[in-house]
Amino acid sequence: MNPISLEKDIASTTYPGRGIVIGRSADGAKAVIAYFIMGRSENSRNRVFVETEDGIKTQAFDPSKLVDPSLIIYSPVRVLGNKTIVTNGDQTDTIYDLMNQQMTFEQSLRTREFEPDGPNYTPRISGIVKCSDGNMNYAMSILKSADGNPDCCERYTFSYDKPIAGLGRFIHTYMGDGNPLPSFEGEPTLVEIGNDSLDEFADKIWNALDADNKVSLFVRYIDIATGKSESKIINKNQ
Repeated sequence: MNPISLEKDIASTTYPGRGIVIGRSADGAKAVIAYFIMGRSENSRNRVFVETEDGIKTQAFDPSKLVDPSLIIYSPVRVLGNKTIVTNGDQTDTIYDLMNQQMTFEQSLRTREFEPDGPNYTPRISGIVKCSDGNMNYAMSILKSADGNPDCCERYTFSYDKPIAGLGRFIHTYMGDGNPLPSFEGEPTLVEIGNDSLDEFADKIWNALDADNKVSLFVRYIDIATGKSESKIINKNQ
């Protein structure tokens, strides 16, 4: 599999939904994480990312317009020791709590399935990055219905040991726009990760997202040697 341009892949559809990018910078020094959300409804678009003590959370931009918070208000990113958890739903807390009880990433997600938002049955996508002793590894997961049939939950976990510098993986909820929305298919896409600054990398992703549907973006760089991180949030609603 040859890596492709992350920006071109994002820009290839108006509605990839929510997306997670994890990889390693081309100089090998940094773990790279990105998470974005999009929205077609007023309720979904009425959101911003805000920082928390151990990550970020989604929040209503205009609380008076919030209709149903159940699937749109959650903590996409939390940090547990030397591990950074990133997901598209409240399974972030499930992973955090159960891994804190010595369960694995995959075991934690066995307690969850796709979102109950038929007929879309939006996949739950999750990622985890571990940086320790000058090394990094990461894993990604998707929980999805069987081609739109909610009777079966399909569970896939992809693990990346000693990730190659300059490469990453991109997973998102939908293959594109539609009614119902078609769930992501296959393994996470192999994408190029360069040596851009945090701001440059964030701007490339933000500018590639569809102008009408994009809502918020979070990017974090983690120094693999020290564990220190820097982050950036971009919100369409200011």
